[in-house]
Amino acid sequence: MSPKKLFSGPADRRIQRALCIVAHPDDIDFYCAGTVVQMTARGVHVDFVLATSGDKGTSDPDLTGEALARTREAEQEASARVLGAKHVEYLRQRDAELTETLVLRGLLVREIRRSRPDLLLTFDPTPGYRQHPDHRVIGRVALDAAWPCARDRLSYPEAGPPHVTAEAWLFAGPRHDLKIDVSDVLETKIDARLEHRSQTGNPRTLRGRWRHIGAEERFAQVDLR
Repeated sequence: MSPKKLFSGPADRRIQRALCIVAHPDDIDFYCAGTVVQMTARGVHVDFVLATSGDKGTSDPDLTGEALARTREAEQEASARVLGAKHVEYLRQRDAELTETLVLRGLLVREIRRSRPDLLLTFDPTPGYRQHPDHRVIGRVALDAAWPCARDRLSYPEAGPPHVTAEAWLFAGPRHDLKIDVSDVLETKIDARLEHRSQTGNPRTLRGRWRHIGAEERFAQVDLR
């Protein structure tokens, strides 16, 4: 039997459902929003899971973490509508405090089994590559949740029926097997990013900069079958 071929890109008709698992509001917009739009535009069901609600990233001395989290979730909902996502799930873990625990893995197993994706998009957890600690943790735990835990019926049986995710695309890492040209949906990608108003300075400046740097998205492909 010949080995199964990896997905060729967002236009691959074998991808009918996809799940993005990230750490913070706006992670998807930075790393894979164009790919998401290309999939939703052809009818792929895409769900989002956010481990935190971004409750730490402010210098305003009068703003509480709870208030900031509410703002960031509202902005993420607006962005998800622009991108065509079907559902956004918030795990409401504390920003900048994610750790690699069996509890977090179980939560992600639950979300994978609920969403039942063909494709998982998450952070590349490659050791030694500089990135936010939450990004490394969520990438590692999401991959462990997808394979083998979500697949095996005796792992986390309370999380729902088992599910095999065919493939993962990992972003923000040191290697890239797959490069996606998203220039055809770049303006939509930028519009989604601009919905994160609390994390945006001058919208015109951001739009101009992203027109130069945002037209290609890069992933490392991992076969999970």
